Amino acid sequence: MLHAIKPASMSPATAMPRDAAPRKRPKPGERREQILQCLAGMLEEPGAERITTAALAQRLQVSEAALYRHFASKAQMFEALIEFIERSMFGMINQIVQAQESGLVQASRIVQALLGFAEKNAGLCRVMAGDALVGEHARLQVRMNQFFERVEAALRQSLKLAVEQGATGAEFDPLQRAQLLAAYVSGCLFLFARTGPGCMSANSVERSLRVLLA
Repeated sequence: MLHAIKPASMSPATAMPRDAAPRKRPKPGERREQILQCLAGMLEEPGAERITTAALAQRLQVSEAALYRHFASKAQMFEALIEFIERSMFGMINQIVQAQESGLVQASRIVQALLGFAEKNAGLCRVMAGDALVGEHARLQVRMNQFFERVEAALRQSLKLAVEQGATGAEFDPLQRAQLLAAYVSGCLFLFARTGPGCMSANSVERSLRVLLA
């Protein structure tokens, strides 16, 4: 289901088993969390196509009206998943920047964190890659684009630090390298979404990063 940093509003421990009946009287906020866990779980399923609110309601064994008591639209459900991605990843990026003094190490760890998150969250990986957003409201893809712009900005900042630290060659351009790293991440996410997790080893990622940051 959902793995990574565990914000209070969405943690794997509260995930609802896919075939279990929901509680008759869920606690405040619990139904909303169940809906998001179920949506993420359905996105993980092999061959998953565009998910309808009818299919989601059927999986949860509730009416569509019950879904709309918590979300005004399916787009809002996807926005909540994107918010989880943002909170998780930017929280992780902040931790990396604070823990690592080396700009090159920061950039490498940011890329590894993004790919690790995607591998552990196959459903959310499809959201990040844009695959799950095809046919959905256009603002969702806009928001994911903004997410990657922020990621690229974080990478650029780390690589500028690397230049200041004298850890790069004379021809090293932080802007271009940040763009290359962001493109590499996007390509990996697309590959994960198409073939599933486990298609790239940690060693393969490390080798790629050595080339991209050389």
